[in-house]
Amino acid sequence: MPAQDSPLFLGIDGGGTNCRARISDADGITLGSGTGGPSNITTDLDRAAQSILTATRAALAEAGLTDAAFGRVHAVLGMAGGNSPREAAALTAWPFGFAAQMVTSDAETACVGAHDGQDGAILILGTGSQGYGRLDGESYRVGGWGFALSDGASGAVVGHRAARRALLGFEGIKSASPFTDAIMARFDDSETTMLAWALKAIPRDWAEFAPMVFTYAEAGDPVAIELRTEAVSEVEGLVSRLVSKGAARIALVGGLAAVYRPHLAANLSSVLTEPLGNALDGALRMARGLKRE
Repeated sequence: MPAQDSPLFLGIDGGGTNCRARISDADGITLGSGTGGPSNITTDLDRAAQSILTATRAALAEAGLTDAAFGRVHAVLGMAGGNSPREAAALTAWPFGFAAQMVTSDAETACVGAHDGQDGAILILGTGSQGYGRLDGESYRVGGWGFALSDGASGAVVGHRAARRALLGFEGIKSASPFTDAIMARFDDSETTMLAWALKAIPRDWAEFAPMVFTYAEAGDPVAIELRTEAVSEVEGLVSRLVSKGAARIALVGGLAAVYRPHLAANLSSVLTEPLGNALDGALRMARGLKRE
């Protein structure tokens, strides 16, 4: 347990599905971890802030600390949507009560963690997707402009395609399959039930269908294979673009990274590398730098 007046460092990894927090001391020793709810700041800023608080309080509690420790915390908040200037500025000004706080994208913290602060790139494949790299002190990005415009191969985009394709199969516009039948069964084989759900769905909700695509594709379902092939092609396109921007090492990170890796073209294997750490490692590394500034 650090002294009562010693600085604490908080790393936040805020994604579309959940928010993770880790507290460490000045030596990098983990004191506590916690989780919260969805935290994409472009989807719902207030909810993201509450998720940060929930995760932080859980991490402090695990460390044997209370809200009184907030004033000792130097925090780096790596957030989905953190590349949006307006929302990032609003979260930076949020009155959490930390000693210092910095908002950045979850892509930057993931990249710093994956390459231990050295040059390299990452491709996040989770509820959303984004390529991000660092080279000679400069950063660059590929994609990651949100579910409505971008995020190819992400869980939300793949899940949305799956639901649309299931409805086409149910209506007889395209062929049905065990995969499309399984999706429609979730809505009691009712188009109106599906519509009512879809009108309220957020990216995290669509992403729940993505694992089914890969499970049914492995079982040989033709529709699921078609969707997987399209998604794999998108991953390959993102990786190739990162290479063209100078990336020599690219780590695939996120919940869908492992299911994509075996299906990628062999000529990409020379640049794909295992991450050295994760987004929380990166956020904490940046938080310790924040204290020195």
